Amino acid sequence: MTYEQIFLFCLLGVVFGFLVWGRIRYDLVAFAALIVAVVGGVVEPHDAFVGFGHEAVVIIALVLIVSRAMMNAGAVELIARVVLSSGRSLSSHIGFMSVIGAGLSAVINNVAALVMLMTLDIEAAEKAKRPVSQSLMPLSFATILGGMITLIGTPPNIVVAEFRGRALGEPFSMFDFSPVGLICSIVGIAFVTLVGWRLIPTTGQAAAAGGADEPGLFVAEAGVKENSKAIGKPVDELYPLAEEHDVAILGLVRRGKRLPGFAASEEIRKSDHLVLEGEPKAIEAFIGAAELNTSASEKHGGIRGQSLVLVEAIVPDNARMVGRTALDLRLLYRRGVTLLGVSRQGKRFRERVRKLTIKPGDVVLLLGPESRVMDATDWLGVLPLADKRHTVIQRGKAFFAVSVFAAAVASSVMGFVPLVVALAAAVAIYCLFNVVAAREVYESVEWPVIVLLASLIPLGLALETSGGTKLIADSILSLTGALPAWAILTILMIVTMTLSDFLNNVATALIAAPVGLSIAQGLNVSPDPFLMAVAVAASCAFLTPIGHKNNTIIMGPGGYRFGDYWRMGLPLEIIIVAVSVPALLFFWPL
Repeated sequence: MTYEQIFLFCLLGVVFGFLVWGRIRYDLVAFAALIVAVVGGVVEPHDAFVGFGHEAVVIIALVLIVSRAMMNAGAVELIARVVLSSGRSLSSHIGFMSVIGAGLSAVINNVAALVMLMTLDIEAAEKAKRPVSQSLMPLSFATILGGMITLIGTPPNIVVAEFRGRALGEPFSMFDFSPVGLICSIVGIAFVTLVGWRLIPTTGQAAAAGGADEPGLFVAEAGVKENSKAIGKPVDELYPLAEEHDVAILGLVRRGKRLPGFAASEEIRKSDHLVLEGEPKAIEAFIGAAELNTSASEKHGGIRGQSLVLVEAIVPDNARMVGRTALDLRLLYRRGVTLLGVSRQGKRFRERVRKLTIKPGDVVLLLGPESRVMDATDWLGVLPLADKRHTVIQRGKAFFAVSVFAAAVASSVMGFVPLVVALAAAVAIYCLFNVVAAREVYESVEWPVIVLLASLIPLGLALETSGGTKLIADSILSLTGALPAWAILTILMIVTMTLSDFLNNVATALIAAPVGLSIAQGLNVSPDPFLMAVAVAASCAFLTPIGHKNNTIIMGPGGYRFGDYWRMGLPLEIIIVAVSVPALLFFWPL
């Protein structure tokens, strides 16, 4: 092996290790790796930032803005009219939501599709008095499957399409992914509807039983104000009142430090803080009954101030809150909003709420005036579970927004303009007619994904030019020996799918696509089925909550644990491989 190959293999190994570890943001890891590659001499300085102008990067950014426009135009309301029905059986509800989710994911970003439908699914579960964990995971998987149907449904499709254009002279078109993607989606949705949801463990369904690990329970703090009737009483004297309001008292904080254990016999003093666990409404009621207050009572005027609202919000992995505390963000000072509580898959923690480092998948409880809370959720990048939206829905523009998008897609499919130009024109029209505000254009783009992709593109190019991808392909071919081409295609899919379960799917597609092309060239067969196999496999991350953003988003609201996903995800991945390989060979012959 050459110096460049050894350097790149070691560097990518370190990058993949950090991505799996997940403690450092993936965009920072990728950008740091790019700089190291430049300093190490394997990427030329003039090529270091070509990724930021790459067509795949621009298309992904534009698709995210188009997704925001569709949400602003009232797609959620149109769907809600037929979705919210407590009379359907669970299988019917899952099938109905899955079909809608997959359909939306085919035309807008699949993360946006999940966000649009998740609140409706939670409301439907509440009306039907069943655990939301039974339907949220199937919905997440369905939106992932639906993204495979078109070019713009999921980033791996865009990455693979643009790679084909660079390597073979012509990219995949908008609907080249549809035959195989539709078959996988139909079979996958049938599985999650009829069988899959039954495999979800009951540990993630405590919402119905009200167990101690109920995912809807928040850990919060309440301060003891000067004239509170709790002063002078031992903590355990408040247990009957807490039980009456369905709240658990977990401990006592004094002078900024949590006292050992539950501190049941400790006498309550002025300025102490009680650590509480319960549902938001129950916590609010108990604080009022016990004459307590929040840590921000001086600023808010007490939790019972009539202008205040409590809002639950999910923390996605690209939120400003991730890896930081309320103190780090200076949330109360900057935004006039209090982080009242945190729910983390039913886990209890000893850190103070305002000093707790927030993780992806947490559900946070924000307190403040309604306008400020809505501004804060937007600023923090969290997703409110309440039926409130920061952006006013422009119901009269729904048909206009859909028509503009359809015209953009049609003009690209018919070859009038490239897709990137058509989408850019659609975004410009949305801005001109105020479907998307100028501020929202920048807020809609997931900049960490953009930086990740733009940073890894030069590394992928360097791996190709150094002969690294050919070396990987030759190694695979030597190990597979005399196996037929379809068997090697299957192995490539399984390896890519496994990588995608633990790495970002964009990073997986960037590395696996060149390898797939080299394998096809080594076998002297058509590269298209191998590239399509990479696109399908990179999208199908069902084993873990970290393989796809959608799986991370549902983790908190569904009360899922890390090990819950594989129970439905593993058979689904096996089914996808079994179905997609024959479909690939039929529609894209070797």
